[in-house]
Formats: sequence, C-alpha cells, structure tokens
Amino acid sequence: MTPRGSIRTRLIVGAAVVLLAFIAGAGVAVQRAHADSVQAAHLARLQGTVYLLLAGTEIDAAGKLSMPESFAEPRLSLPGSGLYASIFNINRSEQWRSPSAVGMSPAFKRDVAVGKWEYDTVTDSGASYLAVAYGVRWAGPGVQAPLVVSVLENKAGFNREIRVFERTMWSWLGAAAALLLLSQTILLQWGLSPLRRVAQELSRIEAGEQGQVEGSYPAEIAQLTGNLNTLIAQERVRQTRYKEALSYLAHSLKTPLAVLKNALSEPAQLADTVTHQVARMDAIVQHQLGRAAASGAARFAPLLPIAPVLGRIRDSLAKVYADKQLAVTIDCPDDLAWRIDEGDAFEMFGNVMDNASKWARHRVTVRAWREEKQLHVRVEDDGPGFTDTQAILQIHVRMDEQVPGHGVGLAVVNDLVASHHGTLALSRSSLGGGQVDFALPAA
Repeated sequence: MTPRGSIRTRLIVGAAVVLLAFIAGAGVAVQRAHADSVQAAHLARLQGTVYLLLAGTEIDAAGKLSMPESFAEPRLSLPGSGLYASIFNINRSEQWRSPSAVGMSPAFKRDVAVGKWEYDTVTDSGASYLAVAYGVRWAGPGVQAPLVVSVLENKAGFNREIRVFERTMWSWLGAAAALLLLSQTILLQWGLSPLRRVAQELSRIEAGEQGQVEGSYPAEIAQLTGNLNTLIAQERVRQTRYKEALSYLAHSLKTPLAVLKNALSEPAQLADTVTHQVARMDAIVQHQLGRAAASGAARFAPLLPIAPVLGRIRDSLAKVYADKQLAVTIDCPDDLAWRIDEGDAFEMFGNVMDNASKWARHRVTVRAWREEKQLHVRVEDDGPGFTDTQAILQIHVRMDEQVPGHGVGLAVVNDLVASHHGTLALSRSSLGGGQVDFALPAA
C-alpha cells in the first residue's frame, strides 16, 4: 500500500489550517468591532457638535438665524478643516454654513423630522463624510422656527485610524500565529519522537542488529511495542519450529529409507518391509508437520467457542469407531470461549479424544472448564491406560522408540500445549483407563 504522508505532516497541516482559520476569524471580528466602535465614537463627537451649535443659535423677532462669530470647536472656523456644519431654517429657506465650509458645498441634510436623529455616510465630490443631522423646533422671542442642524466630518481621519489599527493588529496576530505554529511543530516533534524511535528499532531488528523492541515508551505506545515483541517472538518460534521439523524429519527418515534400500535385495520380504516402513514414514511426517504447523500462543486470535469444536470432533470419531459403539460424554459450558487458533484446537482436542476412543472399551468422557485464567481440558477412557507416560510425552523421541499403540497423537499434543505455554499430564482415570489433563493459560 502506498504511504499517504506522515502523521507529523498531517498534524502540522491540520493544526495550521485550524489555527489560521481561527486567527483570521478572530481578526475579522475584532477588526469589525473596532471599526464599529470608532465610528460610534466619531458620531458621538458629531452629536456633541450639534449640541454646541444649538447652544450658540439665536433667532430674532423676524425669525432670522443669528449665529456667533466663533465656536468652542475651532475646526468649525478653519476653512477646509474636515468638519463642516449647517443650520437650515425651514420657514425662511435660510441656511447657515460654518466658516470651515467656505468654498465647498457638502451634502448637508435639509429635511429631518423634529426630534429625530439621522446618522449616515455620504459621498460628495469624491469625498466621503460621516453625517449627523437633527431636527428641532427652535423657540425665539415671539416666534418659533423648525431647524435642521447637520454636521459632516471627512472620513479621511476615521479611515486612517482604522488602517493603523488593522496594520498593528494583523502584524501582532501574524507574529502570534507564527510563534504558535513554531511551538506546535516543536511539541509535535517531541510528542511523536517515541514513534520515530520505534521505527528506528524496527529497522535495527530487520537488519539483525537487535532481537526485539527494547526502549521504554509512554503508556500509549507501550502496548503497541509489547504486541510487536509478541509477534516477533511468535514468528521466531515458528521459524525455529520449521527448522527443527525439517531437521528431525531428515534425521528420522534416514533409517526407514535405509531399510527400504536394503529390502530391494530381498524380494521375498519386500512387500512387508515396504508396508511397514511406509507406515513409519507416514507417522513421522504427520508428527513433524503437526509440530511445524502449531500456531502457538495466539494473543491476537479471535475467541473460539469450545463446545462446538468438541461436538464436531465427537461426531467425527463416532463414525470412525462406529463398530465400538462408544458412549462419548462432553461436559462443557455453552458460553466457554478461548483465544486460540481453530486449527490448534482441533489438533489438540482431536488427537487426545482420538487416542481415548482408540483404547476405550465403552466410555469416553471429555470435560472443559475455565479456572484461574486457564482453560482446563480432561479426557478419560475405560481402556487399559498408559504404560510409559514419560516416553509417550518425550518431545524429541525417535519414531522407532515411540511407545507402541499410541502413535504420534499425544506427542503432537504435547508439542502444541508447550507452544501455548501450557502443561500436560497423563494419569490413571477414575474409569480405569487413561486420563489426559492439559491446561492453557490466557494469551
């Protein structure tokens, strides 16, 4: 399978995208909030200018506006200052403009309802203004006049203030983003360093420089390294078993082959010799293949229900030994399941039950149970029992030294149980025959 980038690259890119999106969103929100705040402050100052103008406004008996020559706001008296004011007398269509508006014609408001404030942004002659207008009914000596007070401020100062803030804000946010990304990269480099060390150890294992993962790792990775060591150990045990099986097979077949070779010079005894030696070689091959195929302790095997396995073996043996009409009893909880390779289970249970059925006279009992984190299996028969238990269970016994009658079944079972780190024992059964007990620890 083609690799699709490293975890480090994915995390850095993902975190960078999230961080930049967050900073961009936060920056836009702050920028908008600041712009609204600055605009509100400018409009509030313009509103104060309206009150300043109303404080200096007078209307004579004829209803004509009378304005002072100067104001507390000096920009109203300075031509082109950027702050412009107008008072429109609706009854007389009379308009007063501040001295700052000399030579200019800003778009002053003339129609605002009495008591109403209007806030707007207007554009006139290529210039933009913040505008505030207020309608008021002014009462003079014996006369009342509706007036519209309008104040405009050039947005150049407002825009400049916004730009300065934005430039400063984005500079700091950019620096903060760069610092956070750098810190994040360093933290990821530090956080992922155990994975890099595991990869380096695996490379050394592949090169034969070390036997297993030896480093000390955080809890999140310790289970992974433990499982890797288990897999490595199982694979080495399996390779060793294959080598031993081939070695034993080659050694064990030498004698039968030599006998067959010598039998060629004696035609009278050839048929019997061939039959006998072929049977021996078949037993040897079965024994070594059974040992080589043993899966061993299977930490990663799925849970296997035991009762169905025992039932299927019993049904098969009932057909093989139909002439004996054996009574095979199985005592196994329906919910008993164990983490074991199915092939190993059939090999172990099948060989033990087959041996018991071969020697039983009438009865075979099989019991399986769980106790102290171990799977216990006991198979009993009412046959003659075992004569030499030590030779039967000797793992590397030569086939011509095997106890007659028991074949290679129990030797294979002994090998399989040992590969699962279990124990196997032969004894006298309460039924009078042989009893085989083996226990398998949890993987």
